[in-house]
Amino acid sequence: MKLQHYLGGLEGLDPISLETRVFVEAWEERIFGIHTAMMALSPQLDLEMTPSTFNTVWTWADLRKGAESMNPFDYFKFRYYEKWLGGISGYFVAKGYITQAELDARTQAFLSSSSAMPARGDGKVDARVRKYLLIGDDPKRERAAPPRFAPGDAVKIADPKSVEHTRLPGHLRNKFGIVDSVYPDAYTYLCDTGPDGIGNAMTVYCVRFDPQDLWPGNTETNFTFYADLFEAYLEPTSAS
Repeated sequence: MKLQHYLGGLEGLDPISLETRVFVEAWEERIFGIHTAMMALSPQLDLEMTPSTFNTVWTWADLRKGAESMNPFDYFKFRYYEKWLGGISGYFVAKGYITQAELDARTQAFLSSSSAMPARGDGKVDARVRKYLLIGDDPKRERAAPPRFAPGDAVKIADPKSVEHTRLPGHLRNKFGIVDSVYPDAYTYLCDTGPDGIGNAMTVYCVRFDPQDLWPGNTETNFTFYADLFEAYLEPTSAS
């Protein structure tokens, strides 16, 4: 969540789409299915092997990193699943499943044909995808170290270098808050975020903020802003 991907407090971003349909066009359902199958077939999951030739890691984080690497103008230009399509297509090219020339040729052939895309499937592949949809990929882990902070502690939000992806909202960086609660156990993320600090499972906190500190003179009063944050994003203050 960086740059155009987390717009807390920014103004003048009209026009804003009020589209409420989950899928606007039929192909969007297919791209959602492809993404889900890629996650289910990702080799790091402890599930039964299948005949699928898909053998590289794909997670929600990979999809998000693809979106975050887009030119900001392109990001606002394309619809939600158009961004998915671009990210997934780019991933298949980058991982060597298909060349850009082959992708362009197949795209042109499909666009110039009135025939529908052929449906393919394999019983074992389908079974693994269904099992993944049932059990998911639980981020909860046993806590390896005690929480660094406790409810009531004053904390400063870090400002880590974010290269590919971050789970830290931009408008919270370098701000001050109070730990409201500490979640039980520890939690991991879908991938290592490098210098951003998310890797091994860690404690997650609910931190409360005064909106006037986040958006001085530009917010309503009499409410509190809460955010769930990984421990790597919290720093002690002199008041802690």
